[in-house]
Amino acid sequence: MAAVNFTLKKECPETGARAGILHTPHGDIPTPVFMPVGTQATVKTMTPDELREIGAKMILSNTYHLYLRPGHKLIEEAGGLHSFMNWDGGILTDSGGFQVFSLAPLRKISEEGVTFRSHIDGSEHFLSPEKAIEIQEALGSDIAMTFDECVVYPAERNYVEESVARTTRWAERCLKKHTRKGQALFAIVQGGMYSDLRKKSASKLVAMDFPGYAVGGLSVGEPPQLMYNILEETVPLLPHHKPRYLMGVGTADYLIEGVKRGIDMFDCVLPTRIARNGTVLTKHGTLTVRNASFARDFRPLEEGCRCYTCRNYTRAYIRHLLKVNEILGHRLTTYHNLHFLITFMKRIRESILEGSFKSFYREFHAIYRQKKED
Repeated sequence: MAAVNFTLKKECPETGARAGILHTPHGDIPTPVFMPVGTQATVKTMTPDELREIGAKMILSNTYHLYLRPGHKLIEEAGGLHSFMNWDGGILTDSGGFQVFSLAPLRKISEEGVTFRSHIDGSEHFLSPEKAIEIQEALGSDIAMTFDECVVYPAERNYVEESVARTTRWAERCLKKHTRKGQALFAIVQGGMYSDLRKKSASKLVAMDFPGYAVGGLSVGEPPQLMYNILEETVPLLPHHKPRYLMGVGTADYLIEGVKRGIDMFDCVLPTRIARNGTVLTKHGTLTVRNASFARDFRPLEEGCRCYTCRNYTRAYIRHLLKVNEILGHRLTTYHNLHFLITFMKRIRESILEGSFKSFYREFHAIYRQKKED
């Protein structure tokens, strides 16, 4: 039996939104699901117990960063990533490709892989498809990703075409290298903003019969409607009975639009990153609690929210913590943001199962971003 399986429970016939269950070695994960990002083997400011408390079932960790520090061999020696970070839920590791191309200076791409210099100390490293798999197998994640190139936006068609062909060859090499039992390997569809290249990428990867497929190279600066258009043209090309993962998306509007187009899995650093800058997510949009207007605001971050932060603390107090750079402020805003997104995805799932997704979608857009910060 495969390490990871997907059961489709219900689908909205008018939109394609789906509810399912992702079966992994570390538990069943209801979908659609948002995965908090634990870049350095931790979701910043959150303990594993707190993640469980807010309902997180799967997190994402970063191959590139863990390879550089503390090293995949050390984590393997510790018993794998689950043991190392004391997390008994699901873990997905990215391949490191996005970070190599976005963080590493002086990189050089060849057919064999990418030579790059560490953003930490400038030391030289080489990451190939085989090396990316070796690292992820040592980490012991439930889901590993193929090594790919995420091209910038905008990008010339000729370059994207070459990149797709190379990424496809790299995916085949990853598949040949991957042998770890209890770990699934997902492929990543690329192609920039060119529909025909997306189709070409999906066709080649689907023929290789991976257990799951991601859509990469979106939410990289393109207009939202262009992303939605690419999704509408790409998702139908992916196997209906396998999980679909949209990489790097983490705002409520992007999540619900992705679900509407048949996506099952999402991840993004945004909710934890903006939390540390004093911005929180609400059903009306974002609220920057650091602003002076909240200095005497003794309401919770969001009225009606049942998270630990909103049940116990006010906007005024949290603003004070952030202004004096107290770590508790970062913890409270992060807790709220992750609770908000995980609860939001749970409500989306319930609406799909109840057959009311279309009305949920309309109600969401009727108030989201409509109300100004108050």
